[in-house]
Amino acid sequence: MDRAPRRPPLTVLLAVGGALLVATVLVTVTIGPADLAVADVGHSIGAHLRIPGARPVPVLLDAIVWELRLPRVLTAAAVGAGLALAGAVMQSLTRNPLADPYLLGLSSGASLGAVAVLVVGVGLLLPVAAFAGALAALAATLALARTGGVLTPGRAVLAGLAVSQLAAAGTSFVIFWTATGDSYREILSWLMGSLAGATWSSAWIAGGALAVVGVVLVLSALRLDAFAFGDTSAAALGIDVGRTRWTLMTLVALLTGAMVAVSGAIGFVGLVLPHAVSVVTGPAHRRLLPVAALTGAVFLVWADTLARTVFDPRELPVGIITALIGVPVFAVLLRRGRGVAWS
Repeated sequence: MDRAPRRPPLTVLLAVGGALLVATVLVTVTIGPADLAVADVGHSIGAHLRIPGARPVPVLLDAIVWELRLPRVLTAAAVGAGLALAGAVMQSLTRNPLADPYLLGLSSGASLGAVAVLVVGVGLLLPVAAFAGALAALAATLALARTGGVLTPGRAVLAGLAVSQLAAAGTSFVIFWTATGDSYREILSWLMGSLAGATWSSAWIAGGALAVVGVVLVLSALRLDAFAFGDTSAAALGIDVGRTRWTLMTLVALLTGAMVAVSGAIGFVGLVLPHAVSVVTGPAHRRLLPVAALTGAVFLVWADTLARTVFDPRELPVGIITALIGVPVFAVLLRRGRGVAWS
């Protein structure tokens, strides 16, 4: 009889993940053309947070840390955590191992909203427009799925694909009809996923959504475990299957919309990382969700650091880096025969 593999305690995983994230933030802020040390980063942060013992650093170095690199790194961490968490929840709710946070057409809807404001030159409204586009796509997906009768995950996924294609067509039309000059470069960068324009506002949007919605999703771990055994088993455990599923899907959509609003559509983070993390944590969502969030944060910070430095002074959209890593892993999942389970 095979014995279940022994897995590290959750407290150990969280402690290691938290320490890795802090070290990642401090180290990646130092990486770039300017000569910075980890101590400089620590003192700059400490001075702004009024931590006793923090010494002042030169004004130029302080501006590089506090105004340029730190907001971008923190935004990347929040977006990575949010996408990994949303992907893990979506895979559980749909019982589809190849589901990701964009399954309901959210990224295409956000892209349509973002491109619409970029081509008319009001980039300041980009996060608002992208978030509104994501919510509009969700509403359209659910409305379309309900037209066929009972709202099921399978219908929602198919409706999401249709809405995604429609929004993508709308985005292409807007670009073709109105984009001129350098706006093409800005639009392309956003569509491929980029954190180049991240500011403290971006960090607050992504971090706030993660703190509010992400915590609710993590606290729903036991309900998500019940879905692993099917709707009938979940209902037998006293769970209102329909209400719980669509409430959690709506929360995933809100979280994903906030992330896409500040970063564009960064692919494969929410698809691949939950599978990689489950090898260490096991399938229990009480362990999987918080560790996936920490792993997503660390992963995207390093991916974005590569994107902005590997071809310096030119910068790649971070979506290219995540795709280069994610596509091979996606291929491995398909080779293992992990088919899509419609319900």
